[in-house]
Amino acid sequence: MWKTSDLKKKARRSMKYNFKRMVSVCFLIAMLTTAYTSSTFFIHHYNSNNQDFSICELTGNAPTSQIIEDTLEQLTNQKLPFFHSFIGYLSTLLIDLYVSGRSIIFSIIKAVHTLLFREFEWVSVFVLAGVFLAFLYQYFIANILFIGEKRFFLESKNYPDTKISKLFYLFKLRYLHNPIWVMFCRSIYQILWNLTIVGGIIKHYEYSMIPYILAENPAIDCEEAFRLSKQLMKGNKFHMFRMHLSFLHWQLLSFFTFGLVNLFFTNVYMQATDAELYMVLRKKYVRSRLPGYERFNDPILDTVPSEDELLISKALYDDSEGPYTKISYFEPNQYPLFLYSIQPPKSAVKPAWNKDRRYDVPSLLFIFFIFSIFGWAFETCMFLTREGVFSNHGLLLGPWMPLYGICGTLILLFVQKISHRPILSFLSIMTIYSILEYALTWLMESNLKINLLTYNGYFMNLNAHTFLGGSIFFALLGCAFLYYLAPKCADYFSFLSKKWKTALLSILSILFVIDLIYTFLL
Repeated sequence: MWKTSDLKKKARRSMKYNFKRMVSVCFLIAMLTTAYTSSTFFIHHYNSNNQDFSICELTGNAPTSQIIEDTLEQLTNQKLPFFHSFIGYLSTLLIDLYVSGRSIIFSIIKAVHTLLFREFEWVSVFVLAGVFLAFLYQYFIANILFIGEKRFFLESKNYPDTKISKLFYLFKLRYLHNPIWVMFCRSIYQILWNLTIVGGIIKHYEYSMIPYILAENPAIDCEEAFRLSKQLMKGNKFHMFRMHLSFLHWQLLSFFTFGLVNLFFTNVYMQATDAELYMVLRKKYVRSRLPGYERFNDPILDTVPSEDELLISKALYDDSEGPYTKISYFEPNQYPLFLYSIQPPKSAVKPAWNKDRRYDVPSLLFIFFIFSIFGWAFETCMFLTREGVFSNHGLLLGPWMPLYGICGTLILLFVQKISHRPILSFLSIMTIYSILEYALTWLMESNLKINLLTYNGYFMNLNAHTFLGGSIFFALLGCAFLYYLAPKCADYFSFLSKKWKTALLSILSILFVIDLIYTFLL
């Protein structure tokens, strides 16, 4: 029988060599999915005490517990005293801490709430569209990222230089259909079992190894994945529950530090410990030669091959069946990709990202306009889906947000130089955006008497001109822009002839200047 203390000791050992990347992976999962809600509760927290709830509900800022309370009271047509008792207040706090407002279940509750409080109109259509988009995101993106997180921690156990990009490894493999289906079935079964409460807790632990099994073998069929997870957790569910309880003091400490302890330590510690548990249970199952043990088909997760073994394997590797014809992938302290059970198509294997890439003036100007238009489209769609009302969310008349374009240009001019250090790049982008947003809103309100959207009520807002959650979200978007979107835009722009480049930039510049004159001078 395994011991929690031994697993924690091994987890701390793996954390010692790859801690920064582990924190980064858990942070990305917390921001991009519905996991680790208690870590991001304070970042996204909105205090609606000074505003009417209907306004908060319309703007999507109402707490999760408030939506649930109002929905139940609308259905029962009476006030529920439970929510106003001490236990009720404690319950609502726990709901807001551990139930994500971005989850598909909450999206459905909010949609029901909106339909009950209003007559059916176009806004209801957009609310339902938001639920559908949340469903697609959860099962086509978030669940794949969960599996990528498990893969990262499994590799980090023996390969200390495992990259953050491992989080997206299934997207690179372009092998998504089977993991999506298995995780979808897992979610449905879990939801149904949750209706029995006790059964939901038991099944939560019984299904807990499915993401790890998929991280090792994405091709495993649904029935086999459930069966193997059940076999691995047979007799171990209560022990795993006790293991998670041993982190309770860290969870309590995190509450008093606004989720920072969870965000920068506890989440990593728990994930590393769970990964160690999977490897222990997996090894025992394989050694026992129990039915289906051959499905655990990635032995080098547990045993690191020597350099000679890698050279022999590479010599025997048939390049015609994989994409590594010219790429050796013999990176020290990293998992040898050419030995993985599923190989990506050749088109998915590209040269390493060029950190020394430079952008000329025409490319920067083009990217400025593209990112400004992207920012307008992004925020307009978010506003439309959330509130059901089409509104020009930008300052100008035209379809662009200069704040996005200016930030994108500054990122390429200054952050590009430190792009080989992702964490520092993230913090730099967050700082640039915060300063620019604060300066813009202050300038508009104080000098031009234009009242833009304020952030009153948001956690850690600075004079209502900017707030922490928005800066973090834009920093994530800025990293995607720096490492992927900007190089893509520059590549497409380079395909144009000099004549077409000049014509395109001239048209965009003239339209932009006309918009500025119309907005501020007319």
